[in-house]
Order: sequence, then structure tokens, then C-alpha cells
Amino acid sequence: TAQSAQTLLDLTPKVAMLSFSTAGSAGHPQVDKVVQATARLKKEMPSLKVIGEVQFDAAFMPDIRQMKMPNASFKEAANIYIFPDLASGNIGYKIAERIGGAQVVGPILQGLRRPLNDLSRGASVDSIVDTIALTCLQAEQVT
Repeated sequence: TAQSAQTLLDLTPKVAMLSFSTAGSAGHPQVDKVVQATARLKKEMPSLKVIGEVQFDAAFMPDIRQMKMPNASFKEAANIYIFPDLASGNIGYKIAERIGGAQVVGPILQGLRRPLNDLSRGASVDSIVDTIALTCLQAEQVT
């Protein structure tokens, strides 16, 4: 996702691995999964700016992160949010779209040999067009 964002959006990725815990504030198997995924990501991409496990408020708001996670690898708001599972991600993107007014694209599938993306049954025409355009850009990267 970080590589796609850098390539397609020309941004420097700042990744937040989301959880209901920040920096060990809760012990739970779901938190352990995010901790392990964060460690693996840091090992495989050591130059990537990544924080985790982290609650959304601390990932989004630097002042809250400073209190909860003072040794974070970056101080700015994250610009990529990795949800711990499909259900959480779906809920989050629907909230961002319906309450926050965000223009949604996708869901965007990652890690496949060729571009393949999805659309919600309630997708707007703009979201459909944007998802098609993104898929075309992804296809250009493959060839």
C-alpha cells in the first residue's frame, strides 16, 4: 500500500498500523497480530515511516500521539491507515465517505500479479470512474 501510494499519489508514505491499543496499552490476540505485522513491515521495509500498534486518534492527531507514543518514528499525521481486518477497514471507509464526505476509491486490492479492484454495491458514479482510472494507472505500472 505504501509503495502504491508513493507511485500513484507521489507522496511520502507515513503508515499507521491501526489497533484498539496504542504502544502496548492493551493485551489481546488481535493487538498481537498488529504488533507482529508492524515488526514484519519494519524489518522488510526499514526506511518506511511506520507506527504501530496505534489507535486512530493517535495516528491522525500528532498531539495525541506525542502523549501516547512519544518515541514515534514521525511526528506528522499518518497518511496511510492500515486497518487490522476487512471488517474494520470496511466500517472505517464507509464512515469516512458518509460522515466525512471523503471521495472513496476501491476497495483497492494489493499484492496481486495484475490490478484487480472492487466496488461497493452503493458506489457512486464518481467512485466507479475513479476506481477505473486507478486500475488503469496500476496496469501501466505492471507493463
